[in-house]
Amino acid sequence: MTTRERPTLEAVAKRAGVSRATVSRVVNGSTTVAVAIREAVNQAVDELGYVPNQAARSLVTQRTDSIALILPETANRVFSDDLFFPAIIRGVGMELEAADKQLVLMMTGSEAGHHRVERYAVAGHVDGVMFASIHGADPLPGVLARRGIPVICSGRPMTAEPPVPFVDVDHAGGVAAAVRHLIDGGRRRIATIAGPQDMVAGVERLAGYRDTLRAAGLPESIATGDFTRESGIAGMRALLDRDPGLDAVFVASDLMAHGALLALREAGRSVPSDVAVIGFDDFDISRYSDPPLTTVRQPIAEIGQTLARQMLLLISGDPDVPESLVLPTELIVRDSA
Repeated sequence: MTTRERPTLEAVAKRAGVSRATVSRVVNGSTTVAVAIREAVNQAVDELGYVPNQAARSLVTQRTDSIALILPETANRVFSDDLFFPAIIRGVGMELEAADKQLVLMMTGSEAGHHRVERYAVAGHVDGVMFASIHGADPLPGVLARRGIPVICSGRPMTAEPPVPFVDVDHAGGVAAAVRHLIDGGRRRIATIAGPQDMVAGVERLAGYRDTLRAAGLPESIATGDFTRESGIAGMRALLDRDPGLDAVFVASDLMAHGALLALREAGRSVPSDVAVIGFDDFDISRYSDPPLTTVRQPIAEIGQTLARQMLLLISGDPDVPESLVLPTELIVRDSA
């Protein structure tokens, strides 16, 4: 064999003293081969530097060892200063790397993107598809599930037919704890900058705010943003125009809360003496804001890891994969409230 030639299954079989079929079973992960034979094959593989042909291996195993993470956003949004996306990607990537699986990251911020992802997944290029940051009644999770592709979502899908499993956090419970903290601190004119209402996170965080204020007999004051800093600035300005005497604001993301802090400073309001502010996420920005931001912590990297673990169970055919997992949130109290 010259240095240019790639070791073959036949060469490994000859070195190990077994058949080509036995080598194929070993390198494709079969557990039916005797331990001594498996060790001889693996030793021959190491000695010859044999690397399995992935295309041929996929034909045998019906697996690509690749899993897609779909972000229904534009590239500009994914690679902006919103820390949700790198945190979820990091969590998913860590778990798949530990399982020796390949992460395929895809964005579907347009109708053409949806069609491209559908074609790619249906063609069998990935073993399963994970979704994060779903907007509205996105049909793609249901479309892929109907095609028999394992699908799981980060966040409860607003609609999916058939229903697909999901991993989420206790949005409403976390917001309720935040608003009660403001009420217990003597705040009575509590506004909110809600998240986008075409996302379950935005809807459930607004519901938590409303339910808690209604239970306390306090009035609502609502502006809506899109989880960006700019929308937090605009939302805070609108709330101050509507009620200059408001004394607290719950903001549905840390990035929007940072924008709210900037708008309050611009308006000459002191935080927290004039207006208390609470965010949601517990990104690094919350610790380094001025003042440091009280916030509802959601374990985003853990969401990604859990999402990947559940996907691996789905691919394995485990019949006991739960339809939903809801992780707890925690109020982190800092100087802003």
